[in-house]
Amino acid sequence: MKSAQVAELYRRLADRIPNPETELDYANDYTLLVAVVLSAQATDASVNIATRELFKTVNTPQAMLELGEDRLRETIKTIGLFNTKARNVILLSQVLAEQLGGQVPADRDLLMALPGVGRKTANVVMNTAFGAETFAVDTHIFRVSNRTGLAPGKNPLEVELGLDRVTPPPYRRDAHHLLILHGRYVCKARTPECWRCVIADLCRYKPKTPAPGSEEEARAIAARKREQKAKAVKGKSL
Repeated sequence: MKSAQVAELYRRLADRIPNPETELDYANDYTLLVAVVLSAQATDASVNIATRELFKTVNTPQAMLELGEDRLRETIKTIGLFNTKARNVILLSQVLAEQLGGQVPADRDLLMALPGVGRKTANVVMNTAFGAETFAVDTHIFRVSNRTGLAPGKNPLEVELGLDRVTPPPYRRDAHHLLILHGRYVCKARTPECWRCVIADLCRYKPKTPAPGSEEEARAIAARKREQKAKAVKGKSL
């Protein structure tokens, strides 16, 4: 994708999503870190439900240590991988309390040294809490970057480095949330809603998904049926 197209892609997304921000609920940098750790392989909505009451009183590393792993596990048991996540949250809280003065560090390497914190989580915290121009690549951003041709890559790190390379200054701070929200609500995994996508003409994904009930959709359905029938006939002849 050419630089002018990249700039236009971001411009349109920014117009469509004027105030892009995380959908995780949090009270401060620490609870943001915990929420992001909990969100791995889980939806933001499920994390928000589990932490709604928790973060009202447990919003510092010391408070989390006082809560304890057993009570934390019980609180987040509706979230996937809750056993491992509870253990990691307690361990990272211990490091923060004992080694970092209870403060979440504004440093990606220090964040990644915490239990349960990988590069994606560190990038989210750096971007959301500290305004860093980092690109956290989750499944949504990986999909959008490859489908559109914005920053294709075989793995999250390749996509991250590609986004870092091509994203122009006006959009570097918000790129993460622009792309993740677009992927979550428009460029969906199973059926991208191309008919209402503001960047459809810039996107390399084909064939574009037609609007429900349109003539284009009817033709696409008919084409798929013909293809399936042809495959069935061919299979019988073998």
